[in-house]
Amino acid sequence: MRLFNLFPWRFIVRRIAHRQGFLDPLELLARLRRFSQPSEVQEPIELIRAGMLFHARGLLNTKVIQHNLDWIWPYWIVRQFSPEDRSFIPRAFSFSHVNLTHRNWTALGVPGCLEMPIVDPRGMVTPHHDDWSVDHWFVADEGESLFPSTLVEADQALIAGGRHCVETRCANKAARLDISSEVLWSDGEAVLETRIQVKAATPGRFVVAIRPCNPEGIQFVEKVAFSEEGCLLEVDKGTPVRFSSCPDTTYTSNYEHGDVLSLVRGGVPSDVISCDVGLATAGAGYRVEAGETLNLTYRIPVVEDAPILNLKEGPERPAAAGWDAHMRDWARIRIPNTQFREIHESSLQTLALLSQTDILPGPYTYRRFWFRDACIIGNALLGLGQEAIVRKSLKAFHKRQRVDGYFHSQEGEWDSNGQVLWLADRYERVTGRTGDSLETKALYRAARWIERKRRRTRAEKEPLRGLLPAGFSAEHLGPNDFYYWDDFWGAAGLRAAEALLQRRGEKDKALEVGRMAESFETAIKASLATLKESRVGQGIPAAPLRRMDSGAIGSMVADYPLKLDWVSSDRLLATADWLMRESFHKGGFFQNMIHSGINAYLTLDLAQTLLSYGDSRYMDLVQATADIASPTGKWPEAVHPQTEGGCMGDGEHAWAAAEWCQMMRALFIEEGEEELRIGKGLPSAWLEQAEPMAFGPTLTSWGRVSIEMVKEDNTWRVSVESDWHRSAPVVKVCLRDDAASSLNLN
Repeated sequence: MRLFNLFPWRFIVRRIAHRQGFLDPLELLARLRRFSQPSEVQEPIELIRAGMLFHARGLLNTKVIQHNLDWIWPYWIVRQFSPEDRSFIPRAFSFSHVNLTHRNWTALGVPGCLEMPIVDPRGMVTPHHDDWSVDHWFVADEGESLFPSTLVEADQALIAGGRHCVETRCANKAARLDISSEVLWSDGEAVLETRIQVKAATPGRFVVAIRPCNPEGIQFVEKVAFSEEGCLLEVDKGTPVRFSSCPDTTYTSNYEHGDVLSLVRGGVPSDVISCDVGLATAGAGYRVEAGETLNLTYRIPVVEDAPILNLKEGPERPAAAGWDAHMRDWARIRIPNTQFREIHESSLQTLALLSQTDILPGPYTYRRFWFRDACIIGNALLGLGQEAIVRKSLKAFHKRQRVDGYFHSQEGEWDSNGQVLWLADRYERVTGRTGDSLETKALYRAARWIERKRRRTRAEKEPLRGLLPAGFSAEHLGPNDFYYWDDFWGAAGLRAAEALLQRRGEKDKALEVGRMAESFETAIKASLATLKESRVGQGIPAAPLRRMDSGAIGSMVADYPLKLDWVSSDRLLATADWLMRESFHKGGFFQNMIHSGINAYLTLDLAQTLLSYGDSRYMDLVQATADIASPTGKWPEAVHPQTEGGCMGDGEHAWAAAEWCQMMRALFIEEGEEELRIGKGLPSAWLEQAEPMAFGPTLTSWGRVSIEMVKEDNTWRVSVESDWHRSAPVVKVCLRDDAASSLNLN
């Protein structure tokens, strides 16, 4: 190492760069880092790796798509590359061409299967993780053909209730396509089944098309071969596509000959192709005359190649089950708002699919583990009555704890220890299972890690003294900084550890951790006291030395979900007001930092704060969030302000689904220190009508609760069915506008 330090590598790098006419990379990096606070972790290797993979695909897209616009591409490419579309993005000096306008897809799955195919907004199916896709065309003999990806309008819906099926309906003058896709168990094997009904208005061919692309862009296909025996098609390594009836004609093409569409139109059949470039395409053609209806089904085995990180180290594999059996004990909702109810059902299924082993934030782009997402989603799972899933996940957290006590999923994630401890405490409070979350040794080590990590040098500036180090925030609050988000989680985690240890009879350790928490809280309050009104008003910025910007959303965690009573409510409300005034678009929170889109889960977090303080604007935020959900009831991580498609992250984001479920729960239940409040969030419009309402079972600090409400003689009869694991709370009915009510406790 000493020899490496002595070697004049910096001089050599600079000299080579200058000789080739490049900027000095070391000077550029140094300049960039001046815009952030010094940190031991500048750029987490996990995010650099993910970014490199993302833009590697983008470079492929740059090389392929713009030179082959006569191909039939996925919906996002058609929109993003069309100069007449509001989704259009000029390519000019763009380093890579990536999906920034329609990152929307819906995962398909079935309980017990870890593989999750995805369906895009026009019914294109990607059967395997980050692989090739199947599209559906009607190629007319003459005149206009039907290519779903080129249509501005289409209907799509999620069919739930004992199943998980995405239906897509596309139509024009040539034909109508009804496409239904879902994953099923068949003879012990998980298969993707797609059913198509074609109603032709003009003669032509319906084509099941194999595409070397997916919702992120190009994906190589090197060989496609049809086999008459068994009516199947094999892609690359033998993955079969089995048809319910054999095609009339088959077509294959490679990159040299162009898209297979040209061979379909030219009537040039073939049944096998290889492509050295990796852009083989194929089509199974079925003749349909004008006025005829074709019904066709194809099946693709769902192969589990385990793209989930650390899957082998995680909890046991889930057991195969149908949707009804799997969802039997999940909290259900009954409300008069059909839109909200359907989104809740869709969100339940998102969380069910993504919590079978590790709790994951997404089925595709974010199919990896982060403590930040897992803990917040885990809290929502408790709200849905899923204590077994959370217990299993907490047990698996141990495998990611380092010897020094750090719960590590990515470097620089200074909030992770606080979040894990907070979730462990929440789990034990709502289940009454003392000692059933984290091992005592593990939680004590985690608390001590937080204490050691805090900055305490005498030369430290007052706003930063005693806080956690500067770090990169995956909450996208800006460049490396001393984020209050991390500090609030850390302090809450220490209080949680104190409570966990106290319940386990570890009085000395609990006392020690309590002193750590007191010291940390004092440091944070001292830092907040230094904030100058001329710089931040009455709000709490993202970090002590920052002005108010959209990153201040991270500081709102002090209210929801942490409820830190030592943080000024006036400051929190001032922060919420600033964000709603300066960082909202179309009724939702617009995150300028990296996301550059409307964020569903952060909008709902602000709605939780407004509701808790009795501000009626909370329902406006909930409605705005519902209005930007996809037709299948999903949200991407961030929504494009113009196209209203996804512009950031995974196309189906579990954190957003979790916060929707928490918001629906909050309409019915609010937990106080000594009392349980029922119905505080139910809007007046719902109370004025007579449709029964219900929510549950859900876990609370006192035990499991289900709520039913029936209106009789203009009075709401509220029934609370409970299974208390400690002394019962005071239960209050808190309906809006003095709606008449009566209470029945079971």
